[in-house]
Amino acid sequence: MDKKIIGIDLGGTTVKFAILTTAGEIQQKWSIETNILDEGSHIVPEIVESINHHLALYNMKPADFVGIGMGTPGSVDRNAGTVIGAYNLNWTTLQPVKEQIEAGTKIPFAIDNDANVAALGERWLGAGENNPDVIFITLGTGVGGGIIAEGHLLHGVAGCAGEIGHVTVDPAGFQCTCGKKGCLETVSSATGVVRVARHLAEEYAGDSKLKAQLDEGYDISSKDVFDYAQTGDAFALMVVDKVCFYLGLACGNLGNTLNPSAIVLGGGVSAAGEFLRSRVEKYFAEFTFPQVTESTSIKLAQLGNEAGVIGAASLALDFVK
Repeated sequence: MDKKIIGIDLGGTTVKFAILTTAGEIQQKWSIETNILDEGSHIVPEIVESINHHLALYNMKPADFVGIGMGTPGSVDRNAGTVIGAYNLNWTTLQPVKEQIEAGTKIPFAIDNDANVAALGERWLGAGENNPDVIFITLGTGVGGGIIAEGHLLHGVAGCAGEIGHVTVDPAGFQCTCGKKGCLETVSSATGVVRVARHLAEEYAGDSKLKAQLDEGYDISSKDVFDYAQTGDAFALMVVDKVCFYLGLACGNLGNTLNPSAIVLGGGVSAAGEFLRSRVEKYFAEFTFPQVTESTSIKLAQLGNEAGVIGAASLALDFVK
């Protein structure tokens, strides 16, 4: 029997699991709630318990697997297999994840940051088409990313490579939680889109349903902004244009620096689809020199919520080599 791989996508509300073939075909999927009580001390034991339960259910044993890969929030030491600072998991102290999971399952284990593994997933079986040079940007509550160059995921000396959300796109811009101003995250995340709308609304005097919503004190979401823009709302279109300008600027700088085959846009904001992609591409073309403009494409992610488990599982493929 061909050996399998397990992918785990650890999030603040759910832990997603998948059993895949080494070619990346998902054969089984399940999930459990993330139990963050007692400083997240139940998370790893419940992951181990869930894996062992499902292996028994499918009549499988540890020897049937090449390895387990996991994507997690927080700062990851890949070699030691530890995580610290995953605040949405209540993990404030160092967590010996690899040691515990290998001891509990008897299967080799690898771990990396969640944005990095989503990048690996999109590169392997999604929009990246398994090319060796791919950049993935996830536009969610924050902005994350992963950079794969010449077949290797870049980590950097402190594990901070691919922190695309902290690329400066407006030096005089909004304050970021990281301590500096004008990060991409402050203007292109789901919360950032709303922030841009509120900021531009102060000076906008024309007719607009979106502006009226803001003036009347209603909460709006990034989805509302894009929905109004797609109906032709002039103010919403202005907001979307500004957001895409910043995204295009960041993508342009990444393109000029790394010249990947594709920069892939994923995460909740990317649900705006072609409406977003085409506008980012327009600014990308403005900010790149001809050879990059022609050879690097702006694409939409294809794997959705499965990018995490697929990319995590691909970490286990290193055990084959």
